Amino acid sequence: MTAHTWWLLLILTVAIAALIYLINSRLRVHPFVALILVSVGTGIAAGEPLAKLAGSIEEGAGGTLGDVGVTLALGAMLGRLLSDSGATDAIARSLVDRAEPRRLPWLVGAAAFVIGVPMFFEVGLIVLLPLIFSVARRLEGQGATKGSPYVLLGVPAIASLSTLHGMLPPHPGPLTAMTGLHADLGLTLGVGIVCAVPTVILAGPVYARWIAPRLMDVRPDAELVAQFAGAEREPAPAAPSASAASSAPAASAPGARAGAAGPRRSGVPTGLAVAAVLVPVVLMLLRTLAETVMDESSGLGAALVFAGEPLVAMLAGFLFALGVTIAGSGRSGRSGEETRASLTDSLKSIAAILLIIGGGGAFKQVLQDSGIGDAIASAAEGAHINLILLGWLIALLLSLTTGSATVGIVSATGIVAPLIGDGGGLEASLLVVAIGAGSIGLNYVNHAGFWLVKESFGMDLSQATKTQTAVQTLVSVFGLAMPLLLSVFA
Repeated sequence: MTAHTWWLLLILTVAIAALIYLINSRLRVHPFVALILVSVGTGIAAGEPLAKLAGSIEEGAGGTLGDVGVTLALGAMLGRLLSDSGATDAIARSLVDRAEPRRLPWLVGAAAFVIGVPMFFEVGLIVLLPLIFSVARRLEGQGATKGSPYVLLGVPAIASLSTLHGMLPPHPGPLTAMTGLHADLGLTLGVGIVCAVPTVILAGPVYARWIAPRLMDVRPDAELVAQFAGAEREPAPAAPSASAASSAPAASAPGARAGAAGPRRSGVPTGLAVAAVLVPVVLMLLRTLAETVMDESSGLGAALVFAGEPLVAMLAGFLFALGVTIAGSGRSGRSGEETRASLTDSLKSIAAILLIIGGGGAFKQVLQDSGIGDAIASAAEGAHINLILLGWLIALLLSLTTGSATVGIVSATGIVAPLIGDGGGLEASLLVVAIGAGSIGLNYVNHAGFWLVKESFGMDLSQATKTQTAVQTLVSVFGLAMPLLLSVFA
């Protein structure tokens, strides 16, 4: 640890503090602009030649968006198609219809788990609200549960959606971390599922059983319940697919936005709906299988590897969902023009996420090109910090202080990337999961998702803290514990 190394670490500390200040101060600088400003300042302070600094920013932003941007856009459109066609509604209702009351929290969590594969947290929750409210109202009338049935069913949905959003590709956070750490897609997906299942169980149905009796008074506004859980009606405009967990702080009328959706009658068979959700995941897993057991010269293996590329897998899922939508359009009454308008709206809603990811890529590249990455590696090696714990902690603190999980993920990825060398292997995949889990912990008032849950379920601040904040923090802690446990076998 030379004096120059200490100087570079001081620059990194100041850069992180400046990033937090720019986003949280009265200036309220957009996270993308803050990341670019901090990248420029960091590069200059670290002594990177000015002739190369602009190139570092362009290379970092362009490379990250090239790997993640198109895949994320296809994922947003896939989620919107499934929502608009009623496919997600078909999946959810097929799981909970005619179920015993004691099994309902588990089945709602399972429905949210399936729906959460292609959907961001916010839109997934909005899609599930009609199901949660209608079933909870039925349980409330029967007196079949202790405590609030809305909490009993809402908590498993929150746990599943936030777990998938933070820990599994093709969601933007894990996909960005996976790209920055050069982690294997199939291995990361497999590890993510192994870590996600117990996390969802403990933070979802298990915690819901404990907290629901302690929140007896939680009940959404009667008008909102009637709108979501009332009689079938014509489909309302779809809710925007921007993820609360991956956007800049926003507390503007989430309840109104949630109320824009309503129950709809699906024109899509449940089997096709499930297939549309799972197409990208299956293709990605087949790619890993092909790389593991097939010869490099195999034509079938090459085809499976190509089909399992994130871009190709998401494109296949999107085209399949588009076919499902067209097939069910006769029953739903949606026209081709409405579908195109809905897809256009889904792309508008992820623009901010794409910009933040690009800014984070620029910051990461400047850290590497300026020598700060090597200083981080030197310091971590001397301090003997567990890499998984370090990545989780950085993502947690940055997400908490900036109000943006995406900022937490891309910054943490850039900071720990030099410590993992060329990447790959089980350690890289475990680190992706841990960083994603860290980014969703301590979700509080500077996160839009907090306000969406609070207003949708008619909670006060204390109740929302015991549900949204507590659930996502449990997900974060379990999302750290599972990779640490699996790292013993690495």
